[in-house]
Formats: sequence, structure tokens, C-alpha cells
Amino acid sequence: MALFDWLFGRTPKPIQQNQPERAREEFRPAQIARAPARPAFAHALRVPEGSFRFVALDVETACSDVASICQIGLACVQPDNQIQTFSMLVNPGTRFDAFNIQLHGIGPDHVADAPRFPDALSALLPLLTTHHLVQHSNFDRQAMNAACGFCGLPTPDLRWSDSVQIARRAWPELKGNGGHGLANLKRTLNLQFHHHDAGEDARAAALVVLHAERHLRLPFEELIKPAPKKNYSAAITMEGDPKGALAGSVVVFTGTLGMSRNEAAELAARVGMSVKPGVTKETTHLVVGDQDLNVLAGHTKSSKHRKAELMQSAGHPIRIIGESAFKSLVAGSKAS
Repeated sequence: MALFDWLFGRTPKPIQQNQPERAREEFRPAQIARAPARPAFAHALRVPEGSFRFVALDVETACSDVASICQIGLACVQPDNQIQTFSMLVNPGTRFDAFNIQLHGIGPDHVADAPRFPDALSALLPLLTTHHLVQHSNFDRQAMNAACGFCGLPTPDLRWSDSVQIARRAWPELKGNGGHGLANLKRTLNLQFHHHDAGEDARAAALVVLHAERHLRLPFEELIKPAPKKNYSAAITMEGDPKGALAGSVVVFTGTLGMSRNEAAELAARVGMSVKPGVTKETTHLVVGDQDLNVLAGHTKSSKHRKAELMQSAGHPIRIIGESAFKSLVAGSKAS
């Protein structure tokens, strides 16, 4: 409808500009250092001032050119975890595509008197350079860098993190179940915001981080650290002793075990269990490392673990056991 409104001279949805506000939700506070004062142009735009835990940033673009920023939104998370939101229109100095107008409701008339990107960046840089920035996906960083290149400006040295990566860490079960985009997180976390408005989307990204802090019981500083690389054991295939008590069983191992995979496979094979690398319809037992069963109260699970659970729910007779239960099963089979 925004496209038709613009074509026929009607005003699309109102564009929020320079509207600081506070989020309805409150979270655990943290302390950070004070930021420097803002230039006069920034004060005229009412750019948020002060020291913030982090700042979420979102942009909207005028066309398929990633450099065509027409709106910048910020969500500044205060030490008490309330949020100041800010948005400003930007004249991109380029065309507007019908698709983009329909998406966010911003057209050429809205930005006719708006500042160009160099002026907008000049006003925002004192805030952006003194805070860690959060984007939801890598698009916003790419757009800011591309706009700098388009205007002949040096790319500023900014610190970025991605709330998509944080959401994947907090809610891995959403992978393949709606994903970690803002639209699905809005439903999953019951967030209240207007999608495709830069200020609103920035606030949503900030709320995702705050929800993740509360869910994982980890501060922002820990959430943005690179995830440790996992050391995956080589896939092991071993045929079971046909004379063993558990001959005909097929076992798969996942997660970190107290013993090596080779040791676990040899124990299984001696009692007749064939060892396979992946979960299939033939799998009768999935052995999950004991520590994996307790990580984040079961929220983090390997793909093998999730597949086995789906097969269980579909009626497949597969047993999911920990390492301790596996050892007891093997010991009991030897004694029998």
C-alpha cells in the first residue's frame, strides 16, 4: 500500500525521526565509561548522549544498491538496560526502487530536506566510535561501509557484533524452525516493534541481546566473544561381534565423552553393537556425552541428538542415553 500511496500523492505511514523513547522491558544493569560530547549538528538532531552498554544500529536503503541509505536507526542501551531509540532520514542522492518504498514506506519526498550521508555520519560518529555496535545480520555494516565508499569517505573503525549470532547461541532450536531473523524472533520472544523502520529494528536487535543475556545468564561482553572451536572426532565405523549379547544393535556417538571414540566403539563392538557415524533408521542407540546432556539445560544439542529426538517422536524405537548409562549397558551385557 505504501507504493500506491506514494504514486497517488497520499502520505504513507508516518516516518519516525529523532524520536528518543524507552523500551517497555527492563533488564539487569551494567556499568561502562562516559562518552565524549557531541558536535552542534548532532545536538540539533537530538542524537542520544551519555554512556551506554552498547548501541544497536539498523539502516533502510532506497534501492538495490546497498550504499543507498535513506534511514539510520539507533537503540542505545543504558546502564539500567532501558533503551533510548533514535532515527533519522538520510538523502541517499540516488534513485528509490518501488520495492523498497513498499517495504519501508520511505520515498523521495520524505528525504528531500534530509541531510546527506556525510553529514549524518559526522553527527553520529562520536557516539558510534565510543560504543560497541550491534547489527542484526551483516547488512548494516556493509551498507555503512558502502555509503562511505560512495561518498568518498574513509571507512570508520567501528566495533561490530551480530545479534543473529547471539540469537543462534541462545536459541539453537530455532535453526530449521523459523530461523533467527527478526520476524521469527518477534514471534518467539514476543517482541513489540514495527518491522522495517530503522529505529524500531535497531531496538528489536537490542532487545534480542538483552533477552539472550537473561536466557543464557551471560553478560554482553561474554556473548560477543568468538565461540570456541569444536574439535570433532573422526567418524568411526566398526562392526559388532555377531556373538555379542547386543548383536544387531546399531549405536552412534555424539558430544564429548570421557573416553576416546575409539575406546567407546571397541566397548560397543565387543558386546555386538555395530558403530555407525550418523543417525539413520537402523540406529537403535544414541550415546550423548554426559556433559552435553547438561549444557544450557538441554537447549544446545548436536544435529544427531535433535534428529534422534525427532525419530523418537515419530515412533522410532531409538534410545538416547548418556555415557554413564552406556557403560552400564555394556557392563551388564558382558555379565549376561
